[in-house]
Amino acid sequence: SLKCFSYCVYMACQAMLIVLVGAPSQYEVEDEDGVQQDVVPHVTFTEDIDSIVTEWLLIRHQAYKVSLAGSLFFAGLLVGNIVFGPLSDKIGRKPVYLTGFFLEVLFGYATAFAPNYEVFAVSRLLVGVMNGGIGLVCFVLSQEYVGKSYWAMTGTLTSMMFAVGIALFGALGYFIRPWRSLATAANSSGVLFLMLSAALPESPRWLYSQGQTERAEEVLRYMALRNGNPTNNLVLQRVGSAKAGNRGDSSASVLQLVIHPVLRLRTMVLMYVWYACSLVYYGLTMGASETSGNRFVNVSMYGLVELPAYPLCIYFINKHWAGRRKSMASFLCLAGSACLCTTLIPENTGTLLSVTSLALLGKLMVSAAFNIAYVYTSELYPTVIRNAGLGVCSMSCRVGGILAPFVPSMRAVHSSMPFTIFCLTGLSAGCVGLLLPETLNGRPIETLDELSPTTTRILETKVSAPRMGCLTHVLTVAVVVDPLLLLVFVVVILTVLDICSGYW
Repeated sequence: SLKCFSYCVYMACQAMLIVLVGAPSQYEVEDEDGVQQDVVPHVTFTEDIDSIVTEWLLIRHQAYKVSLAGSLFFAGLLVGNIVFGPLSDKIGRKPVYLTGFFLEVLFGYATAFAPNYEVFAVSRLLVGVMNGGIGLVCFVLSQEYVGKSYWAMTGTLTSMMFAVGIALFGALGYFIRPWRSLATAANSSGVLFLMLSAALPESPRWLYSQGQTERAEEVLRYMALRNGNPTNNLVLQRVGSAKAGNRGDSSASVLQLVIHPVLRLRTMVLMYVWYACSLVYYGLTMGASETSGNRFVNVSMYGLVELPAYPLCIYFINKHWAGRRKSMASFLCLAGSACLCTTLIPENTGTLLSVTSLALLGKLMVSAAFNIAYVYTSELYPTVIRNAGLGVCSMSCRVGGILAPFVPSMRAVHSSMPFTIFCLTGLSAGCVGLLLPETLNGRPIETLDELSPTTTRILETKVSAPRMGCLTHVLTVAVVVDPLLLLVFVVVILTVLDICSGYW
């Protein structure tokens, strides 16, 4: 699992690369015959910054290309989540992980040595595809290497290492200013982590779910020896012949997320929760990034502010009175409440209780909810389709990230509109998340046969068939037209806020 955690540091560096290598710089344009041209050959940058902006003159009508490169990376994440999840469920975690890791490092060097913007943009797209897919496989591997009692810890440590990676990348950028040198140094860490990962064994849970009991026992004996534990009586229960042929069985395909009644409703709820987490998380991050200061310090701070969330996760999700379900819902509601409070406080108050501090508090809360969503989702899906389920949820997560940049522009309608949308999204996702069953102290599910309606507690037993049909319809509408619903509800809330603003 430690080798999987190391990849999270590399993954964070690649995700944050465009923030520093695409940093804007102040510039002056020389006049030609007293008239400034639309396409200017003479540009003087007033800041000592080496970035793709200064090298390829991405200014004026070319400035959009910096944002486009970032969008291509996130589009790649979306594709990677769709492709790599089902692929690793079919052919195994280890081969997909190592192959994708190697290609990501290769494309990372293509980014560092790109001769022009076009090659740079394509390489960012390809890095995003590998980053999104391998990050998903890495998380699943770290979960399946350990017992279920450690899933919460390994999931939390994975998210924590990603936050540490963001902070380390900010520090690396402070000492290495040329963008090509920075991209090379950040990508070179992947070479080291790839060599360390070469000795990783295949997931014993995946092997067992595919009927390869002997190989699963070999992996478990190897892991036991490395941990200094005896392996004398390590024998797994043999899987029946019907289950042994599941490798090519369509029953474990991604279509089961739609066909299977239990998985269908769980997937719809989880997709909305992941979408909400991403929308609020990235939306608040972009709002906090408007603060002035050193860009390298800001990048590090946006990573470090997440660290307190992870000890909170480890504490709450293992308590019987909180668990996964209540903890995730509570953190989402607290994030929404923090956003609501920002609409009641004037900007630039200069006090500790300010819009910025409440926004960072909201980010802290949604980071905790995001981390729990990873752990919780992996426990709700059987091993044979776990990667596919996480891939679909991650896909909806990317949709929230794509929509997040557009929310701050809604300040043109009303100054409190963005935070109101974040508030309603967080609160609604917290309430919807309560419909999921609790998985604390439950037995991990390996196959679809174990996913029977009699073993679940909330969605499958407490919701009758007519109510489930109604709930399915409501969730579908919430996921698809959530922004439209928010605009309807926001009219009433803005009226109240106008009154409150006049009072303040």
